[in-house]
Amino acid sequence: MVEIEIEMKPKALNHKSLTSICRTLRSDQHLRRVYDKHGTPPLWDREPGFATLLQIILEQQVSLASAKACFDKLAMRLKQVTPKKLLTLSDAELKAVGFSRQKTSYARHLAKSLVNKSIDLDDLSNRTDLEVKCELMRLKGIGEWTSDIYLLMVLLRPDIMPKGDIALHTAWHKLSGEPRPSSEEFLAIAERWHPYRSVAARLLWHYYLCERNGKRIASKA
Repeated sequence: MVEIEIEMKPKALNHKSLTSICRTLRSDQHLRRVYDKHGTPPLWDREPGFATLLQIILEQQVSLASAKACFDKLAMRLKQVTPKKLLTLSDAELKAVGFSRQKTSYARHLAKSLVNKSIDLDDLSNRTDLEVKCELMRLKGIGEWTSDIYLLMVLLRPDIMPKGDIALHTAWHKLSGEPRPSSEEFLAIAERWHPYRSVAARLLWHYYLCERNGKRIASKA
C-alpha cells in the first residue's frame, strides 16, 4: 500500500515556543552567536486581515519606514483601514498619501476581492502553508515574499523562509562571511534550519537590526 503524506496545518509560534526553538537552533554556530549576544528576537506578530496585508504590500521593495509612513497617512485619512473605505478614495487621493500607481492597483484589487468575497482572509488560519500561499498568490501584486511574510508574521507559522528578502541575505553574508546569496541559494542554505526556518529568519533579522544600530557581534573567526 502506498502511503500518502498529507500536509497538516502547523502549530503557530508564540513567545514561549520562540525562545525554546531559538535554543534548539543554537546547534548552528552562526545562529548561536546571534542568540548568545542578543537573546530571543521579537516575535514580530501582526494582526490578521486587510490592513496588515495592505501594509505588507506597501513594504514590497521599499524601506519599512517608507511603507509605514504611507500606511500611517492612509490610516489618518480613513480613520479605519477597511476594504470599503479604501475604495472610496480616488487614485489621486491614494497618490497623495504615498501610493505608487502599481501599488494603487494592487490595493484596489485586494479591497475588491474582499468586498466581493472572492477571498476570505479569516479562513487562512485553517489552511496549510501551501494552501495559504496559493490562495494569496491568486491576488494581483502578491507574490512569494508577500505571502511568506503573511504566513510568518500574521499566521505565525514556524517553518517559513521569505523568498527574496534582501535583509536576510545581507545578514547571512555578514554573519557567515560567505558571499551574498541569491534568493534560490539562500533558500537552499535555509534548508538546514527546517522545520524552524521562521525562527531562523527572526534571528537573522534580529542580527541585521542590531548591526545597523551599532550593536555589533564579533566578526567570524
